[in-house]
Order: sequence, then C-alpha cells, then structure tokens
Amino acid sequence: MPRPRPSSPYSARSPSPMFSLPQKESRTPTTCPGSVSTRGLHSIYGDGLEREASRKPDQKLLYGVGDPTAMFSSDSPHLSSRGSIIKWFWDSAEQGYRTYHMDEYDEDKNPGGIINLGTSENKLCFDLLSRRLSQSDMLRVEPSLLQYPDWRGHLFLREEVASFLSFYCKSPAPLKPENVVVLNGCASLFSALATVLCEVGEAFLIPAPYYGAIMQHVYLYGNVRLVCVYLDSEVTGLETHPFQLTVEKLEMALQGAISEGVKVKGLILINPQNPLGDIYSPGELREYLEFAKRHALHVMVDEVYMLSVFEESVGYRSVLSLEGLPDPQRTHVMWATSKDFGMSGLRFGTLYTENQDVATAVASLCRYHGLSGFVQYQMAQLLRDRDWINQVYLPENHARLKAAHTYVSKELRALGVPFLSRGAGFFIWVDLRKFLPEATFEEERLLWCRFLENKVLLSFGKAFECKEPGWFRLVFSDKAHRLRLGMQRIRQVLEGESQVAEDPPSCQTQEPRGSHR
Repeated sequence: MPRPRPSSPYSARSPSPMFSLPQKESRTPTTCPGSVSTRGLHSIYGDGLEREASRKPDQKLLYGVGDPTAMFSSDSPHLSSRGSIIKWFWDSAEQGYRTYHMDEYDEDKNPGGIINLGTSENKLCFDLLSRRLSQSDMLRVEPSLLQYPDWRGHLFLREEVASFLSFYCKSPAPLKPENVVVLNGCASLFSALATVLCEVGEAFLIPAPYYGAIMQHVYLYGNVRLVCVYLDSEVTGLETHPFQLTVEKLEMALQGAISEGVKVKGLILINPQNPLGDIYSPGELREYLEFAKRHALHVMVDEVYMLSVFEESVGYRSVLSLEGLPDPQRTHVMWATSKDFGMSGLRFGTLYTENQDVATAVASLCRYHGLSGFVQYQMAQLLRDRDWINQVYLPENHARLKAAHTYVSKELRALGVPFLSRGAGFFIWVDLRKFLPEATFEEERLLWCRFLENKVLLSFGKAFECKEPGWFRLVFSDKAHRLRLGMQRIRQVLEGESQVAEDPPSCQTQEPRGSHR
C-alpha cells in the first residue's frame, strides 16, 4: 500500500524557471481533505476522480514564467551559447526515448522489448492509409512539382486546404486560399509564429498541463517564453470540472507576468486539448477570444486533433465555426495530418490566418520548412477525396479509437485508477497520485522509471508542466496485442509485481519533456 503523502503549501506565485537543467525535483504540492460536490464527474471524466478531485491545496500555484536558459551554462567549446542551449534541449528531450529506441518491442524479433504508450501517434489505421496512398492517383510527375513553389504552398494545395477546412470546421463562409500557408508540421508553425509575432524575451500564455515540446518550438528560433496558466484537479461545484480553464485564471496569469516585467503577446489554445483531452465549448472559446481582444493578444489555436473526436455525444466546434471572430486579425488556426490521419512522419501542417502580414512573414520562413512538390500533390489528392474520408476512413478510425479507449478505460477501472477522458484524442490523463510515497516530482519520475524498467513507456505529468505530481498520459491508439501487453505491464508495476532490473539505465535520466506529440 502506498504511504500517506505529506503536505506542504504551494507558493501563491512562482518566479522560478519552469524549464531548467535536469535535476531532482523537491517541490511538494499540498493536498488536504475537502468536501465538494462532484455529481456527474464519473460519467464525464472516468472512475475515481470524485475521490481525488475533492482534495484542495492550501495555496494555489497560479502561474509560472518560463526561462529556458535558467541555470544553464555552455559545455561545448565548439558551440555558441545558443548552440549549446539547442543541444541541451535535444539531449534532455530525447534521453528517455533513447532507452526505448534501443529496446523497441517487436512481436517477432523482440517480444520482451518496450511497449510505447507514451508517444501520441495513431497506429490503428495503417491498412486504410497504405491502400489509399498506394492508389495510382497519388503518383504524378510534372515540371511544377520539381521546381520552387510559392513558399505559401502550391495554389492547388491551398485551394484544397481551404475547401477541406471550410467543410470540416463548418465555417460560416468559405475559407480563402490566400489565408492558407502550408509547411512541414505544427512544430514549424509554432516556431514560425513565435518568431514573427514576438520580440526576443516576450511570451505567450498557455494553459498547463500542455504538450511540453511547445516550449522548444517557440524558444529555439524566436527566444520566446511561455507563461503557464496553471490548472488543477480541484472541483469546486456542479458546473466545474478538473483542470478547467477560466478567464479569471487567464487574467491572473497575465497580470502576474506583467508584474514580473514580462510582456505577453499572445495566448496558445489546444483544442481538443493535449494531454487532457478537454474540448472547449463555443461559449468558452468566445470568452477566451474576448479576453485576448481586450488585451490585444494574438491567439494561436492548435486544432490538430479536431477529427479525432470519437464519441458522438461530444460536441466539438472549431474556432473557425464561430460567427464573427472577436479579433480575426489576431486569430491564427493550425491543423495537420499527423494526428487525424495518422501521418506524423509525413510532416504536413497548415496555418489559416486572415492577417496577410502574418501569413507573408510565416511564408518567408517556409524556405526552411517547406514541403516537396510530390508531398503537396499527395496531400491535395487526399484532402479532396471527401468520399473516402467520410465513408471509409473517419468511421473506421473513430470505431477503432473508441474500441481501444474502451479497453484501456476498463482496465484502469479494474485497477481502481482514476482518470480523465473526454472521448477525443489518443490518450487518457491518468491519476496515479496514490501510488507515490510522497507527492513530489522526483517520486513521479521514479514511478515512470519503474514503468520503463517493466518495459512500458508512458509520459509523466512534469513533461506537460502539470503542477500536481502523479498524473500520467497514457496513449491508447495502438494495436490490440500491444495494448494488452502494455496494460499487463502497467498492472504489474501498480500491483508491485514487477521485477526491477539491478542497474536499469532508464533511472539515470530524466523523462523526455514532451518531445513527442
């Protein structure tokens, strides 16, 4: 049985860096008993959270201003200080995954290898995709595909993207090709937008927990920081839910950053959210956009999971579906095929913005982040095939995601593990706080090590800047035999049955900080 966790208060605000050199964590969030109404929590968010979510911190950590260079010193005579920081980001982000890649599970060649339930990829529909991408209409060679394109992307592709987004985002009016820029993935989009929207040292607000690699995306080129709007699992009434974002929290984080001399230029929203799986309602989206307009903030909306909402009862709405955006010149929407079409290796992403200055500046950076003519042609062919998408791919993809999600949810309930889930994305946000001897991020890391030693890779909450130790992201969008084996290994760890290696290399390193979407 896990030992009771000690209590120590959060500071009301934290000027400390939220991304520092690898070191052992010593911060200890407080959780103390409380009584709040949590009726309806089970049906929306999964079993057990009515117990955990009622625990209240004495003081709340409201925001955190990131400083990626804090405590860093150059360790290479061959690199500039900037180069050393870039190298450190790579090293710290990839350490845990090197262990995985050296011992990857293979049903035939390495059945004792590591099962990866940490990387957010859809591995359920390769059969559908391989058949579609192998059809004869996907291969075409003509001079324009072998020459330099418009850096925004070939017009034929931008026209298809505009039509595709108009249909699936349910925009009130047709979207325009001139507002579309295409490049090689959302990581490049975050990097480009940060560089063209911010001066060095300025910042974006971002609700936390969030997909951790965004820190690298906005910092490595643009030297832009993130101000975390910390959310917690506390439920305060019938109309609230765990990790809920409110305008009040945005206002407090913004004013806190201003008080520290940090200029905030924008807000990043991920919808559906990674790692929570939350979906913002149209009313919530409008509130966040109105907040941004009041403060003249840009809003970057990452909708990369918009077609991966597999529960029919969940009403997803794209920000592009809203009638009359509060500030269209500062609203920038991104989408990619990496998640919704299970093509993370293809590297296709798109920006939609009505601000032509922003579009042109981002397009200029596409010299370094562009797509080959062949990939642009294939993407246009795929996106225009509405019959295949609607009648073959999406129904089958949603059915497979739902089946995998149902299986993992059932296993977690059998283990008595609370979790959050909203029927969107590829992951479940799992509450393993009761398995930590102490409520510290070091204990969270050690639990992650135990999973890795038992040959299953998860992502822990610190990688997403979660302020409460003990939350893990578990990816379920994998084949049934790997899911079964992965859940069996998770069960062994949580029930104390795992055989720990005498000197496992994994525990000598930090877990990757959001290096995989």
